[in-house]
Amino acid sequence: MITLVLAGGQGSRLFPLTKMRSKPAVPIGGRFRLIDFPISNCIHSDLRKIFVLTQFSSVSLHRHISLSYHFDSFTKDFITILSAQQTLKNRNWYQGTADAVRQNLSFLRKGDDLVLILSGDHLYRMDYRKFIDFHSERKADITIGVYPVPYDQAPEFGVMKVNPQGRIVDFKEKPKEPSLLDAMKVPESTFAGFNIPSEGRTHLASMGVYIFQREVLVDLLRKTDFQDFGREVIPNAMQSKNVYAYFFNGYWQDIGTIRSFFDAHIDLTQSVPKFNLYDEDKPFFSRARFLPGSKIIGTDVHNSILCEGSIINHSKIDQSIIGIRARIGDGSRLERVVMMGADFFESLENIDCCREQNVPAIGIGEGCEIRDCILDRNARIGNNVKLINSRRVVDETAENYSIVDGIIVIPKNAVIPDNTVI
Repeated sequence: MITLVLAGGQGSRLFPLTKMRSKPAVPIGGRFRLIDFPISNCIHSDLRKIFVLTQFSSVSLHRHISLSYHFDSFTKDFITILSAQQTLKNRNWYQGTADAVRQNLSFLRKGDDLVLILSGDHLYRMDYRKFIDFHSERKADITIGVYPVPYDQAPEFGVMKVNPQGRIVDFKEKPKEPSLLDAMKVPESTFAGFNIPSEGRTHLASMGVYIFQREVLVDLLRKTDFQDFGREVIPNAMQSKNVYAYFFNGYWQDIGTIRSFFDAHIDLTQSVPKFNLYDEDKPFFSRARFLPGSKIIGTDVHNSILCEGSIINHSKIDQSIIGIRARIGDGSRLERVVMMGADFFESLENIDCCREQNVPAIGIGEGCEIRDCILDRNARIGNNVKLINSRRVVDETAENYSIVDGIIVIPKNAVIPDNTVI
């Protein structure tokens, strides 16, 4: 089996977090990147021949992968980046998910019977071996990972109907009309047939996870100019191929918007979060940084995650995630804050030099109040700053901040001067 991780997405709905990086490179959980989750799932599933397809603002992603993942020299395992490129035969960049795979078909070896295609920007833990077993048992040409969702979420996904054996009999990409949504409802008996409680969920959403027989994938892509799997390849394939759905009932989240990104983080701070990062047998891998432990001085902390290398002074922190190398000054209060931390430790000499130029140090200064906010890497928040959405704005874009769905987002490297109120 060969694995292709599609990691070229621009992630425009995650702007400004994707202003300087692709969506799979966005930091998450204080110390990971989104790309770490599908790659870690592959490693735990003993799938170690991995191509990562990249395109948009890929420098950060390339650096992270090259510094994080190394297989030993005594196997044929690999993680190889396939970046979009112009060649003598093709002058186009990737035009979609299917086109990205089409342009890299030459890297699929004839001995590889199966091709696993994954999205590089979803948050979940999955044993792909069970997925592969289901595909083989059904003698399927294509198998799609599907996730039960309630009626109101169905328009955000490709949704499908299946027969009692799991074969897909109808597929619609992001249906909006109520009549189409009603027609794509899945009976409770279908969920029960796969030992999954419906729990009010009415539709099956595509997870963007596919297994193809190699010959079928090559045939579908070389004989067409389809650009997208969901909109074109899958609906067309259903007419002539055995296409099945694999039911997945664990935690799965498409981190597609600022709101979903923020809510997923806040849930991680709960006593028993929906998504478990604390699995001894199947940890998520990332870059090894060799940072010191967090230094907490006179601080009141509730339901929060403090990552290594952080220094927090006489503050109050509630339902927040404090990322690597984060600094928080005296007398600051954080509620529901996702602070991504910093890429480096700023020296005391540099901090003093910046202060002489009225530039705050990296991190949060003294006497700040911050609520419902995302602080990207290396953000500089001055003293006595209030990031509280005082005007109750829903959406707004400015030079050094954005408000998206009521959540304040401070971009990477942004500077918020002393005494600012947003």
